[in-house]
Amino acid sequence: MRATSPRSVTTGGAPVPSRVRQLLARADAELVAAQFSAEPWEQLSHAHLAAVRAAAAVVAAEGAPAGRSAPRTVWGQLGSVAPSLSRWGAVFADAAPLRAAVEAGRFDLVTGARAEQALVEAEDFVDVVRTYLDGEAHAARAS
Repeated sequence: MRATSPRSVTTGGAPVPSRVRQLLARADAELVAAQFSAEPWEQLSHAHLAAVRAAAAVVAAEGAPAGRSAPRTVWGQLGSVAPSLSRWGAVFADAAPLRAAVEAGRFDLVTGARAEQALVEAEDFVDVVRTYLDGEAHAARAS
């Protein structure tokens, strides 16, 4: 298991809206919970929730798409507001049915290797989100 410490909830010193900071802090908390989870299903659940929180931070920063044809899931919204992150949205959207099965009590579906993969992907995604938000904050200051 890769050990990491909770990360700062600001991005590169740039001003970040309170809601975005809260979501990033919750993503960090879910990563820590995943790292210390004793069961693979629990690790996968926390890792996936960390990714959900990070995606929600991007949607909060960019503004959720509106209208009848707007995507309803956070993964669809992520692709709409931040197309450069749509690959990540696909990764976690593909994992959502497994997380739903776990929530329904199908703990046996998650192997240790799959849980570790979910954690690594979530850690990487949270880092990518921070880099993305830092770039967006810098672009806003420059304009």
